[in-house]
Amino acid sequence: MATGYILAIDQGTTSSRAIIFDKNQKIRGIGQQEFTQYFPKSGWVEHDAEEIWRTVVATCRQAIRKAKIKPADIAAIGITNQRETTVLWDRKSGKPVHRAIVWQDRRTADICARLKKAGHEAAFTRKTGLLLDPYFSGTKAAWVLDQVKGLRKRAEAGGIAFGTIDSFLIWRLTGGRRHVTDATNASRTLMYNIRNNKWDKGLLDILGVPAAVLPEVLDCADDFGVTEKGILGAEIPILGVAGDQQAAGIGNACFAPGMLKSTYGTGCFALLNTGSDLVRSKNRLLTTIAYRLDGKTTYALEGSIFMAGASVQWLRDGLKFMKAASESGRMAAEADPAQDVYLVPAFTGLGAPYWDAQARGALFGLTRATGPNEITRATLESVAYQTRDLLSAMQKDWKAKGARKTVLRVDGGMVASDWTMQFLADILAAPVDRPVVLETTALGAAWLAGSRAGVWPDQKGFAETWALETRFKPRMKAGERQRKLAGWQDAVSRTLSR
Repeated sequence: MATGYILAIDQGTTSSRAIIFDKNQKIRGIGQQEFTQYFPKSGWVEHDAEEIWRTVVATCRQAIRKAKIKPADIAAIGITNQRETTVLWDRKSGKPVHRAIVWQDRRTADICARLKKAGHEAAFTRKTGLLLDPYFSGTKAAWVLDQVKGLRKRAEAGGIAFGTIDSFLIWRLTGGRRHVTDATNASRTLMYNIRNNKWDKGLLDILGVPAAVLPEVLDCADDFGVTEKGILGAEIPILGVAGDQQAAGIGNACFAPGMLKSTYGTGCFALLNTGSDLVRSKNRLLTTIAYRLDGKTTYALEGSIFMAGASVQWLRDGLKFMKAASESGRMAAEADPAQDVYLVPAFTGLGAPYWDAQARGALFGLTRATGPNEITRATLESVAYQTRDLLSAMQKDWKAKGARKTVLRVDGGMVASDWTMQFLADILAAPVDRPVVLETTALGAAWLAGSRAGVWPDQKGFAETWALETRFKPRMKAGERQRKLAGWQDAVSRTLSR
């Protein structure tokens, strides 16, 4: 273990990545593979968990080769994953019984509406910090149990396992010896009481999910098992797990109450560290677990935006506006400044603070002169506007000084665009800090594993290594900002289904 190499598995919504970090937290090798997105019906999104498994193994092997190390040189594995995406599998064969239902999927909107009508949302929010929305895992699991013939009976008899992607990967990596998850992923299921850190029987009964399918919940830095030698070439301990957004917060060293990060990947997710204070949102944000270390829980307020990078992907793949997403910043800069075009990217509903599962995307302000550049600019601007909505709600919910004087640490694929980050700073009227290491989600998972293995710094030492690449300071005049925000709010109001 003296080498200090850490393997981070970053299993995302559109691709699986594996990164080898050395003892100095430098990247030595990366593997990445995209996998198939299935859209069987409008609003439905699925993944093949078997394909995810194959891409994870392939990218791990690729990263190890590129790093030019031996599998035995790896001290530990950290895993971070797309949250809420739901898998149920047979405990004997390890095979999924249905395609994974992705966090973006809206098929359980009717179930959520029925539970709300029955008056259950208050209990779910009080215990889990979440709202009754198709986004979360609980109603997805219940749907699969009801749709696959005979599955509920098999589940009640203990023959079926439920998990988010981390649990499924750990099961496979350990040869079925461990059925576990961490507190951050558990906190996103609608079934876990974040106050007492236990699966909640009352909520399970309401959802109709048997406790027999659930994994054991561990700290984020813990003993999650050891990989089978034949998979990666050595028996390697899995010592760190966190959902992708919490891992990004950790990778950005947001350890102090008041620190704020926002990740711009497929979606956009902002987390505000509230320390040991479990803040109950009055502005339709989520209360969630930021991390749990040594049995101590740190909480966060979270705002979730469903479409960020995915909107740019739509421009590229759906509208064919560009060959590469990296062209979007240039196109936005070349757009006609006299046109006020707004995109409300409610392709799969709107997330926080609106939580409107029935809303659908819309473009406003089109003229005969509107073209790809103007629509691309509106797409990038929509991410900044939605972030502003989240931060405004956070400031109302958490009155501490740190929430009022915001410096936003950012990560994810979209932050490579200087144009987007500058507009974000302008609309927030706050500095935006882009770190030197943009792979912060993987870095967070690696730190959990590396610190647990004793080969990486402790929390304080790790925070001291965080390095700033660029600080984007607001330049937009207040009047212009208010005019643009008023146009955004008008566009959103026209898009909401209620």
